[in-house]
Amino acid sequence: MAQPLTTVNILPSAQTHQFSIIWLHGLGANGHDFEAIVPQLQLNNAAQTHFVFPNAPSLAVTINNGMVMPAWYDILEMSFEREVDCQGIESSSDLITQLIHQEIAKGIAPKNILLAGFSQGGVIALHAGLTFKDKLGGIIALSTYLPEPERLLARRSDSNQHTPIFMAHGTVDPVVDITAAKSAFKTLKTLNYPIQWHEYTMEHSVCFDEIQAISNFITHQFES
Repeated sequence: MAQPLTTVNILPSAQTHQFSIIWLHGLGANGHDFEAIVPQLQLNNAAQTHFVFPNAPSLAVTINNGMVMPAWYDILEMSFEREVDCQGIESSSDLITQLIHQEIAKGIAPKNILLAGFSQGGVIALHAGLTFKDKLGGIIALSTYLPEPERLLARRSDSNQHTPIFMAHGTVDPVVDITAAKSAFKTLKTLNYPIQWHEYTMEHSVCFDEIQAISNFITHQFES
């Protein structure tokens, strides 16, 4: 079994917490990458929310000449019609499932646990979230795509058929083309997932308006 992930944590200021957000970074980053977004979200229930930012395993990434870096899975080709590292996606999804179970063991109801991910992290957030055996509070998928939708759909859990999904993407993203993201959105929409689509004039990043929309999404899920 793979070693558990190390994490960066922003603990709730309240003595006990009710909500957990597990937020996954992109290729080559680490758990500190989205740490600064927490105060920007200005959540009403921030005092009761535990933020968990896991560090991806270190992997040799094929398209980067085998350079070892934090990665949720290997990227074998640049084309989106490429061979996919399915084993890597499954392995990282299993590691995120372990983190979900850790929060549940602390007394957090699955419906009060939300997954978020950027780029590669968004792929894992969608896969781990939609295959989890209990209904989660929501999934935030930013600047991402579905590298092998058939595999995800074969394993998806009925429990998360009605889990709200927030997707957002930059219209001039040079890393993950927006057409790949729209294809993922269309696939999930066709399968009747309650999914939102947001797009912004930005590259492979996040922006102020997007952060505001994310905040509204989180607030709605945790208060509903």
